[in-house]
Amino acid sequence: MTALPAYTPPDPGAGPQLLYRIPDAMRMLAMSRSVIFEQLRSSRLRSVRQGRTRLIPAAAIRDYIALLEREAEEDCQ
Repeated sequence: MTALPAYTPPDPGAGPQLLYRIPDAMRMLAMSRSVIFEQLRSSRLRSVRQGRTRLIPAAAIRDYIALLEREAEEDCQ
């Protein structure tokens, strides 16, 4: 069996990143791994799979943040 390559964080100077691994999304959203997977299971956060790797599209992160903002506005009204 071939060992998987070591995880390297994204290079911020490499241009816009379109897909994020779960640890990256955890840092960006300040959420735990279990909360991220809970949001994925409930379809509040979208993901794609590339082989065995689950990736979160940048657009899905933006949509999720917009959803949270809408819910916060509704709670205030």
